[in-house]
Amino acid sequence: MNDRYDPGYGGDQYELVGYDEYGRPVYRQVPAQQTQTYDPYAQQGLPGQQGQQQGYGYDPYAAGQQQTPPAYDYGGGQYGSYDPYAPGPHQGGPAAHDPYGQTAAGAGTAQQPRVAEQTAHIPQQAGPADDELPDRSEPDYHTEQFAFVEEPDDNSEDVIDWLKFTENRTERREEARRRARSRIVALAVVLALVAVGGVGYLWYAGKLPGLSSEDSATGTATAAGAQKRDVIVVHLHNTKGGTSTALLVDNTTTKRGTTVLLPNSLALTSDDGTTTTLAKSVDDDGSDGTRDALDTVLGTDIEGTWRLDTPYLQNLVDLVGNIEVDTDTDVPDPAAKKKGQAPLVSKGKGQTLSGKMAVAYATYRAPGEAENAQLERFGQVMQGVLRKMSSDPQGATTTIQTLALILDPSLTDKDLGSFLAGLSDLAKGGDYRTDLLPVQNDGTLSAQASAGVVKNVLGGTAKSPDKGAAVSVSVQNASGVKDNTEKARVVLLNGGFTFLEGGTPGAPRATSEVVYADAAHKADAAEVAKTLGLPAGSVTKGKISANAGIAVVLGQDYKPSSD
Repeated sequence: MNDRYDPGYGGDQYELVGYDEYGRPVYRQVPAQQTQTYDPYAQQGLPGQQGQQQGYGYDPYAAGQQQTPPAYDYGGGQYGSYDPYAPGPHQGGPAAHDPYGQTAAGAGTAQQPRVAEQTAHIPQQAGPADDELPDRSEPDYHTEQFAFVEEPDDNSEDVIDWLKFTENRTERREEARRRARSRIVALAVVLALVAVGGVGYLWYAGKLPGLSSEDSATGTATAAGAQKRDVIVVHLHNTKGGTSTALLVDNTTTKRGTTVLLPNSLALTSDDGTTTTLAKSVDDDGSDGTRDALDTVLGTDIEGTWRLDTPYLQNLVDLVGNIEVDTDTDVPDPAAKKKGQAPLVSKGKGQTLSGKMAVAYATYRAPGEAENAQLERFGQVMQGVLRKMSSDPQGATTTIQTLALILDPSLTDKDLGSFLAGLSDLAKGGDYRTDLLPVQNDGTLSAQASAGVVKNVLGGTAKSPDKGAAVSVSVQNASGVKDNTEKARVVLLNGGFTFLEGGTPGAPRATSEVVYADAAHKADAAEVAKTLGLPAGSVTKGKISANAGIAVVLGQDYKPSSD
């Protein structure tokens, strides 16, 4: 398409030849001469046509041809020599388009002189500034010529942020996994150390099943004799008659406390070397003599004696704020004037006992009941008191001082208070128990008692008095009252005699009888009759079994003394 521009004067004509790199139109003056037909493939021309090449025709493939393409003007001077819109004579118009920017004037081989062109004048169009002109000294490359060059788009930053977020989240997850693994490993190590430490402590304390001194006769963990124990003896004196004795043991090695109940029939050796019982020793030999006798029989080292009369026990329970005991029987109120009234202490678990109720329960023995039943109730009350006692030595000492007890010289208020505070701490922690010392009918200790309680709990060695030192008495109950056998046994044991069970005859007898076979036992027979409350005329000489020195037959006239 030829777009001609007519300025309106001088008859000059211009045509649009293209646009420069800034997008502005470029014009040039249309030449007046007739353009020649252009053969772009003519190299040397046909014969007879050489010399006829006119105008701007040239052969771009002609060998040795040196032609300079016409220059064009941007409005401020000539730049380059390439005109993509130069018209050729073969287009039939004033100017044909030459894709190579050159026109051929003929087909000759000779180089033709170029016709000078007038610089195109662009009316009302300013040329580019000098600082905006392209630098032709270097090749003019444009970014659009390279397909591998990527233009930054608006999403590139979002992609980078997303990659960073993904990478950071992955790193956080990996870090969390590493921390979790580290914590698991640390926890496993701590648990292992705790387990090892716990087992080591149990081993050292002798509390491992099968290894502790209390669960094994051999005491494989820590030798029973090598353990450190603090022991005191407490005597509960009932103002209405009778005593109850127990040992309070604090094993500082195994961190366990124990109340060992001692039956009154336990055979001891008195100060004069004769055989006696625990109950008789308390009445006759006093606290010092009884403590020494217990050390001899049990192989222990008792540090002091605590005499606790029933009024002081009542005050002690009230001071600690009552106690809780799992009672095993109903206890009637001693002050009740009529039968059938509500019991002072009811049978049941977790019964709250005041001072008065505690004394009644600790000293109660039902008709026909063994003496050990009452002794075990005393042990329950003592453990209940220890659970309510202050675990602070100063607080426990203040409680003892408030009672205004008359203590044995071997045991001060401070010593007793500190000792009871330690046992209280064990009782509150569940490391406390009550054991009954097994005693045979003759008052001596059995092998079971020696291994189970004497050795493991007390750390001693049983050494009962020689049986020959005490007169053995065989008792046959013909009174028709079954409980009379037990009552006679207690009385005889407390009198220093050895009791032997003689059984029950087929028919009751009206009168009682005391028989001795050896004249040397005549005085002993008279003493037995006196101890049982039988008349002196009931003593006779006769035949008895070989294993007893004196034989007693209880008749219906036997009236046991009330305890």
